[in-house]
Amino acid sequence: MKPKMIVAALAMSLLASFANAQGTFLYDQQSATDANPALSGAFIESEQPIGQSFTPTFSSVGFVQLRLSDATFGNGLGATVYVNLWADSLGGGTLLGSTDPVSIPDSSSPLLITTFRYSTPVAVTPDTTYYFQPTVVQDGGEVDGIIWGDRYNYSGGTSYFFGAPTPESSYDLWFREGIVVPEPSVASLALLGGLVAACRRRKKRGIVS
Repeated sequence: MKPKMIVAALAMSLLASFANAQGTFLYDQQSATDANPALSGAFIESEQPIGQSFTPTFSSVGFVQLRLSDATFGNGLGATVYVNLWADSLGGGTLLGSTDPVSIPDSSSPLLITTFRYSTPVAVTPDTTYYFQPTVVQDGGEVDGIIWGDRYNYSGGTSYFFGAPTPESSYDLWFREGIVVPEPSVASLALLGGLVAACRRRKKRGIVS
């Protein structure tokens, strides 16, 4: 294999490594921060369609974070939840994507911030209204989870219960959304350093490929 082809192959390996790294959360819209309390909860299953409208400024959504808790403490059952992303209307518009399911532990408190990630970032149009809808996976058990919010006065949307916007416009679900910026792993950084060093050595030797 020629040196240029080797460099290209290594570059592809690095890109794959970057894509598989955990990444950094870059927030776009949020109704609240870690410091904000969430004092009011609603049952996810029994108040469907339930969710939150928001107005992104980024061109994609990679994750959403919510404050969730288990509905019944000490019964050994938690809740498994995923989050749908809708355009046009909550539950009746165009379904753009769904996150991977996440398990909410039994007896978890509303202080638990749960992160839901879309396996592929969902393309959205900035300054357009979209809707998050948390959904409990049905498994025959007592798994009705609770989602939490408060009077956050988020200007880009509002909370929804039973498919309708809440009459109290200041009330929002606790949420944050944005994109995931991939971070290189330690191994990929070491590989990149070795690649740069090798290229410099070849240049000093006057090797032309």
